[in-house]
Amino acid sequence: MRARSMFFLVGASLLTTGCIGTIVDVATLPVRAAGKAVDLATTSQSEADEKRGRELRAREERLGKLQRAYTKQREDCGDGDSGACDKARRTYAEIQAILPTVPAPPED
Repeated sequence: MRARSMFFLVGASLLTTGCIGTIVDVATLPVRAAGKAVDLATTSQSEADEKRGRELRAREERLGKLQRAYTKQREDCGDGDSGACDKARRTYAEIQAILPTVPAPPED
């Protein structure tokens, strides 16, 4: 009888150990899932810097295109094309709107 109760205790302890591990896994799952969600939802500083750099380059590129178009439109306007004069005014207004968002180039 004593051997049987010892066998029961050993078996029960093995089952309980497995259950405790499972209970711990189930209990910590929401915390781990929330941590993973926060990691996925937040942007690292380097990612934010890269995004700002891409946006700045896009604005600089747009500004360059507008300035080239404006130069051409001004030439056409000077040649008597009134439609080019209207386009030049609109292009100039867009340049003025973008210009404050582009930092000045570094001085040598």
